[in-house]
Amino acid sequence: MTGTSNTRPADSEAQEPRQSRLRRIMRYIPLVAPVLLWAVPCWVLLYAGQQWPLPVTLTGTALFALGLIGMPLAMARGHGRHQQDRAAIIGDTLLGSSWVLFTWSVLLGTLLRLALTLIGVAEGQDRARIVTWAVLGVSALLLAWGYVEARRVPRVRRLDVQLPRLGAGLDGLRVALITDTHYGPLDRARWSARVCETVNTLEADLVCHTGDIADGTAERRRAQAAPLATVRASRAKVYVTGNHEYYSEAQGWVDLMDELGWEPLRNRHLLLERGGDTLVVAGVDDVTAESSGLAGHGAHLDGALDGADPELPVLLLAHQPKFIDQATAGGVDLQLSGHTHGGQIWPFHHLVRIDQPVLAGLSRHGARTQLYTSRGTGFWGPPFRVFAPSEITLLVLRSPHASTRPSTTS
Repeated sequence: MTGTSNTRPADSEAQEPRQSRLRRIMRYIPLVAPVLLWAVPCWVLLYAGQQWPLPVTLTGTALFALGLIGMPLAMARGHGRHQQDRAAIIGDTLLGSSWVLFTWSVLLGTLLRLALTLIGVAEGQDRARIVTWAVLGVSALLLAWGYVEARRVPRVRRLDVQLPRLGAGLDGLRVALITDTHYGPLDRARWSARVCETVNTLEADLVCHTGDIADGTAERRRAQAAPLATVRASRAKVYVTGNHEYYSEAQGWVDLMDELGWEPLRNRHLLLERGGDTLVVAGVDDVTAESSGLAGHGAHLDGALDGADPELPVLLLAHQPKFIDQATAGGVDLQLSGHTHGGQIWPFHHLVRIDQPVLAGLSRHGARTQLYTSRGTGFWGPPFRVFAPSEITLLVLRSPHASTRPSTTS
């Protein structure tokens, strides 16, 4: 066709080899990471001077080798084409366990060796075995505690959020937030029902779910999601898609949430009125929607606010905190997000911060916009939460134009 050139700009030509090398390196990460997760603790616990009896060394090595081989196989079987829940549970549990063992083998192992050196404990078998038992003990305690934290009904976190443009008639509006429920291989139907019961005790005006309902299709996880139909709100129950919906037939989840009585805010808004004042409640699809290839899905703030009075305050639901740059540019007053899980298993927190501007909590962006990032209501993958407790959030919106009231922050 005339008018079309196959010549690329020089800078693109220069960058292409670098990008190709990066892609090649990234392909090896899934192969290297499992080896490190299992080989490092194996060395620290068995071969760093402990001189265990041969049966102990052989048994321990066999267990680590089994984990190294079994974890990727189980995860591929559980999360790949076969979608076998039992395999997913095994693979996810091994992943979480290896991450905790790796972390504390490196950190605690190094610090303990340094401390023992400083107090005069000579290098040798006894010192090495002290490190082994300390790492195993701490890891076991963290995994047990993390499992309980992941499986329990989240505590309610309450806080006041003042919005300067909020009218006095809307002062005290109660917004309940749940997110990242991640119904999945572990059947959490009873947990789901108890979460919904807890939300109902909050007597919220508006209840929001900011995505990542489940891992799996709506048809497959319907029983776990069904209790969401029991959630009560005096004004509205609204929902936006998360990135995991786009791994599992997102439109099916949008349709199911509509069936369960939740209003999907797919690049649109509704108006919430009280006491003569109005709040724009808007939502956008997840930022991954555009690349999903699903027709009609994409994160479009302009579409979400189309027709809304620009003088009205805006509450925006967006699954990922990274959408805050667009929200700030668009004059949004408060964005509600999830996605980060607060890191879920420390020190994964620091890796999350590479991708997201905020890990958890309330933050301010620009002159007007605030962002609340929930640590999530459920968990993804490994059934553990270590130093990242789950939450159900109650945000009480406050107007500077109303009389001063006691804070409900907790």
